[in-house]
Amino acid sequence: MSNDIMNFDLSNFQSLWDTEEKEDVLKDKSQLLVDLKGEPGKNCGGFCRFCYFRKLDRDNITPFGCKNCTYQIGCDYCTYSVREINGDFLPLPLVIQQVQSALFFQRYKKVNITGGGDISFYPDLIPLCEYIGNMGLKIHLGYTSGKGFKDLDTAKVLVDAGVDEVTFSVFSTDPGIRKEWLNDRNAEISLKCLQYFCENCEVHCAVIVIPGVNDGEVLKKTLSDLVDWGARGVILMRFANTTEQGLILKNAPIIEGITPHTIEEFKNIVKEAHENFGDNIRITGTPLYDPLTKAPFAITYHEHILERLRDKVEAEATIITGRIAYNFLRKVFQDTPVNVVKVNKDIADLITAEDLKTVDPKELKDTVFIPPLAFVHDRIAEEILNRDGGDRMVLRGVDKLTLDGEISGTLTEEEVLEFERRAFTELIEKINFFGKR
Repeated sequence: MSNDIMNFDLSNFQSLWDTEEKEDVLKDKSQLLVDLKGEPGKNCGGFCRFCYFRKLDRDNITPFGCKNCTYQIGCDYCTYSVREINGDFLPLPLVIQQVQSALFFQRYKKVNITGGGDISFYPDLIPLCEYIGNMGLKIHLGYTSGKGFKDLDTAKVLVDAGVDEVTFSVFSTDPGIRKEWLNDRNAEISLKCLQYFCENCEVHCAVIVIPGVNDGEVLKKTLSDLVDWGARGVILMRFANTTEQGLILKNAPIIEGITPHTIEEFKNIVKEAHENFGDNIRITGTPLYDPLTKAPFAITYHEHILERLRDKVEAEATIITGRIAYNFLRKVFQDTPVNVVKVNKDIADLITAEDLKTVDPKELKDTVFIPPLAFVHDRIAEEILNRDGGDRMVLRGVDKLTLDGEISGTLTEEEVLEFERRAFTELIEKINFFGKR
């Protein structure tokens, strides 16, 4: 799982069931993704106080290693992309060329415009949207804070150009709080644009929740405003401030003196928000949870599904995971030859080589599965987990066993359960093939 933070690539191992069918659950393939590039802090009007990339040392870059690396440690993804080192926004002619090239090979209904910077600061956003709209395509503005919108007319022109979906980072509907915490110099304007989008588009909002800043009554007011304006959904995102919570770029703490909510505290915040506003707006949370579908790991609430999965396990293996997934996975593999080992990292996808060094080899069986997106080179992972002289086979598991709130919030409970059932079936088949019988 992740804050929203990872793109999952299913191409690096042979799927044991139809990958196309699996990806249908994850994304609308009728959307063309257009990446404008840009970097946090540089192409966004300045860092938000809580930005994950603040305090990042860009002069001393050491690659993590990951599943995309080949013979040497370090690739574009685990060296630069994870740090959002993308360079400036792309010029408009190059972006248009990308759109034209993509449309030459496949038909799309909508274009999703995104970037490493805040796309509201893209200088040619209106001409780009007008060009796309003139081609008869609808437009999704992907993840903007609205800080770059200069006036309400900007939002009106964008909607007229074909924008019918917006993902908006809100934080708070209090303009004073936005000015202070989002570095939003025109907070009133950005909120007016948000309200206009809510009234004229499908709008999904994101709120990073910081204790004592925008939780409690401030959060209730924000959610109440979003309901009144007509937003479709809100994902609450737990603020991370330590390495264990996900700050793997040696930039912790982002904010001195702030102790983020515990996982249980955050889950209760999501639950309370759903109870208060869920009849009028879709509420989910990340790294957990989704009150409607029970994701992540919704199948752990359905014993009959778990029993059928456990009956399929025929070999022994060890699964290494993070603190959040640990109890869920233990329940899934209860009374099977599979044991689950956790490291001191909340989110399994952000496990690094340093985390693997804390694992006691005595807890490991002959076949070990690490998270597919873990930031460690395969060779290094094997060396660390065999440092006691063992000859263990170290493999990466299934890329996505469950769904984060950003995705589950657009799905039904049945769709989430079906996705998880298939994903765990795939993992169990890998365990049976590579594990010791």
